[in-house]
Amino acid sequence: MKPIIFWCLLTGYLCVASGCGGADSAPGKSAEPKNFKNIGVAEFDKHRAEKNAVVLDVRTPGEFAAGHIADATNLDWNAPDFEEKVAKLDKSKTYLVHCATGRRSALACDKMGSRLGFTHCFNLEGGIKAWQKADKPVVK
Repeated sequence: MKPIIFWCLLTGYLCVASGCGGADSAPGKSAEPKNFKNIGVAEFDKHRAEKNAVVLDVRTPGEFAAGHIADATNLDWNAPDFEEKVAKLDKSKTYLVHCATGRRSALACDKMGSRLGFTHCFNLEGGIKAWQKADKPVVK
């Protein structure tokens, strides 16, 4: 039987239907490699200083206006033209992607890597909430 791969929206991990959580799969492992890397606040902040880095905030414009990381570009994951706008970005850059909690940004990173050909995408685990919890600055 050929395994069916599907996206687990609640966890943000790829699972194999015939073995997700079963004896044949290792806990917390994806069925196939991700096209991005999840990183914590310290590593995210370190990458921000790199000349080739772009901070990409995929929250709604209202969330962005309420407070965002300095110099972030806002592209709403929920907007109907999200994929079209992202496809126009420079693929040679490093993208530091975040949302409120890390779920939407993980989906955005996956789309950027698997469907749009981006090779340097990093997802901020815990999103801007983790950023703020670490006492990092936001601008309004």
